[in-house]
Amino acid sequence: MVAAKKIKKSNESINARLALVMKSGKYCLGYKQTLKTLRNGKSKLVIIANNTPPLRKSEIEYYAMLAKTGVHHYTGNNNELGTACGKYFRVCTLSITDPGDSDIIRTMPGAQPEGTTA
Repeated sequence: MVAAKKIKKSNESINARLALVMKSGKYCLGYKQTLKTLRNGKSKLVIIANNTPPLRKSEIEYYAMLAKTGVHHYTGNNNELGTACGKYFRVCTLSITDPGDSDIIRTMPGAQPEGTTA
């Protein structure tokens, strides 16, 4: 019971930070655009839905490791990630290039700190 409450609370905080990024920051939705930002070294954080195909997930993780970028595995599926982004469609992967007013980069484990470049 306590663990379920903690997970729900962390999901809500991630969703709130994600909504702030959508409002004030810069981001790319989708697999192809995420790979482009990773290759160009512009990505600060990558968020992947939990029902992303394993091959696609491992490819994004590999690119992120090369780019020294943090990867966050979103606990919800791609429908829930799309809803958290304020979109009416599914979002499998999301790349944050500029967090804006949000502190999502600092709070996510393994994310690239502000001010450092790859």
